[in-house]
Amino acid sequence: MAQRRGGRHDKTEYRANDDHRSYPPRHDLSNELTGLEGASYGRYKSLRGKWWTSDALLEIAKVQSDPFAPPSRVELRFDRDQADLLDYWYATEARRRAIAVLLAKRFRRACRTRDLRIDAGGQEILRRSSCEVGSDGAVVFRLGAQLPGRGRRIAGRAAARLLCEDLPDAADRALRVAEDEAERWVRHADDVEALRAAVAERGLVAFVADGSMLARRSGVDDRPMDDGVPFTSPDSMAVTIDLPNAGPVRGMGIGPGVTLIVGGGFHGKSTLLRALETGVWDHVPGDGRELVVADPAATKIRAEDGRAATGVDVHAFVDHLPSGDDTRHFSTENASGSTSQAAAIVESLEAGSRLLLIDEDTAATNLMIRDARMQELVAKDREPLTPLVDLIRSMADDHGVATILVMGGSGDYMDVADRVVMMDAYRPADVTDRARTLAAKPTGRVAEADSFAMPHPRVIDPGSVSSEARGKQKIKAAGTDGLRFGEADVDVRAVEQITDPSMTAGIGLAVEAAVRRGWIDGEATVAESLDRLERVLEERGVAELLKVRNADFAVPRRHEVAATLNRMRQLRVRQYGELRAGKKSAFAAPIPKGREGT
Repeated sequence: MAQRRGGRHDKTEYRANDDHRSYPPRHDLSNELTGLEGASYGRYKSLRGKWWTSDALLEIAKVQSDPFAPPSRVELRFDRDQADLLDYWYATEARRRAIAVLLAKRFRRACRTRDLRIDAGGQEILRRSSCEVGSDGAVVFRLGAQLPGRGRRIAGRAAARLLCEDLPDAADRALRVAEDEAERWVRHADDVEALRAAVAERGLVAFVADGSMLARRSGVDDRPMDDGVPFTSPDSMAVTIDLPNAGPVRGMGIGPGVTLIVGGGFHGKSTLLRALETGVWDHVPGDGRELVVADPAATKIRAEDGRAATGVDVHAFVDHLPSGDDTRHFSTENASGSTSQAAAIVESLEAGSRLLLIDEDTAATNLMIRDARMQELVAKDREPLTPLVDLIRSMADDHGVATILVMGGSGDYMDVADRVVMMDAYRPADVTDRARTLAAKPTGRVAEADSFAMPHPRVIDPGSVSSEARGKQKIKAAGTDGLRFGEADVDVRAVEQITDPSMTAGIGLAVEAAVRRGWIDGEATVAESLDRLERVLEERGVAELLKVRNADFAVPRRHEVAATLNRMRQLRVRQYGELRAGKKSAFAAPIPKGREGT
C-alpha cells in the first residue's frame, strides 16, 4: 500500500496555490458546528466558505435550505504532498482521468454514511466533477453532504462528525490506494489511448479485441454477463495491434465504408452494435469492453416518433411533401419515424460525425428500404422518401461517412456493403463473399438515387436557448431520459449514447456555457459553435462547467450536446446561406403542434 506522508499543511504555501481566494480560510469547523447545536437550520449558511483541516482544504460551497432539500455541496482539496500519488500516475490526461474515477469509486466504498454522496459513475471512465487529479498531483473531491437536523434545528454534533470525521476519513481511505491497483488503471489508460491512436492510423473506424465480453447482465445492469461468450474475430478481418502494456492484441478491425452485421434473432447482432456505440468512451478495467473502441465521433441513429425537428435540411431523404413544406428547411413538432430518422442523420453529419451506427430494430423501415414489389406498387413520383440503401454508398464514397448497420430483414443492403459480418451464437463470421454472390442475382429493385448531398449548415438563435425558469436558472437531469432546461423538458431517451445521468447534467451545463460565452451567437453555424465548445471542454472542461453550477456532472461530447439542442422544442434556427446573403429572415421555429411532417 502506498504510504501517505503525514503532517499538516504549510498554510502559507497552500494559500498561495489556492485558486479560490475570494475570502481567507477559517479554522475550528468542529467547534463551530458543535456551537450551532439546536440553532435554526438556516444558520448552517454561516458555514459557507473555506476551512482548514489537518490534511486538506474544505470548502462548503453551497448549503441546503432545509433538511429535506438536495444535499449541500462540499469540496475537499489535497495538495500534491498530501494526496501523495506517484508522479507517473498523473503524467498524462488519460491517466489522470482514470485515476480520478478510481479515487471516486474508492471514496464511495469508503463512506460509512449515506449522508455523503459522491458521483462515482458506472462502467465508463469519464471526466467527472466529483473527482479531479491535476497535472501537479493535487486532488479534489466534490460531493453532496446531507447536513443533519432535528426537525428544522441543527444537529451540530452530528454535523461535526460528518464533516470533520467521516468526510476526511473517507477521503484518506480513498487516497490510500494500493500501487498495484492504481497501476492496473494507469496501464489500462495507456493501452486504450494507444489503441485509439493505432485504430485511427490504420484507417479503421472500430476495433473489437478478441476475448471481449460484450453481453451485459441486464438492461439495468451494465456489468458484463457472467457466462457470456468471448468475442473472437474472423481471421479475414483480424488485425493485431501492439499495446504498451498488453502487448500484441488481436481483434476485429472494421474499415471505412458500409459494414453489415447480420444473423438470426438473439445471436448477438445488437449486442455487438451496442458495444460499438459505447466504444466512444473508455471503460473501467474488468468491464469486458476495455479494448472495444469506435471512432470518437461515432453516433447512434434511430427513428423517434413525435420528436421536434427545426429547420433541418432533409431533402436528400425527403424530396417533396404533400403539404408543400420546404424539406431543405424542414420543421415539425411531431416527426414521423422516417422524418425523425432523416433528421437524426443530417443533424449528426452537421455536428461532425463520420460514423453512423444503425440497428434496424429501432429504425424506420420506409426510410431504410423500398423493395421491388413496393416500387412497382407505389410509383416513385408518389413516394417522397428516398431510402438510405440508395444513398449510403455515396455517403461513404463521396463524403467519407462510414455506416455500421444491424440488418436481419433486408438483403438489398448486400448490394452496397463493403463487408458483411454474420453473428451466430455470439460468434462473428465474415460472409462477405457469400453475400456478394447472392447480391449478383437481380431482384428487380431499381436504385432511386445515385448521390447524397450534404445538408445546408444552420445557425442557432441564442435567444431560443435559455435555462431561465421563473426568474431562476433551471437545469436538472432526469436520469438519462430527460433534461429540464429552463421552462422546457427535453426528451433525450433516443440519444442512446447518453449512458450516465451525469452526462445529461453535463450537457445542460454545456449548453448554458455555450450561450453565456457567446459560442452560440446567432452567427456561427452549429458546427462552428460546437467547435468552440469542444475546444474549451477539452482544455478545461470541469472548471468551465463549474462556472455554471457546482454540481455532479460528466463532461459531454459535442455530439450529445448537439442531439439535445436539436430536440429542444423552443429552438429557432436559420440557414447559414441566408445569413451570408444578408437576408434578414427570421429564425425558423417548429410548426404548430398537431401538424405532421410526413
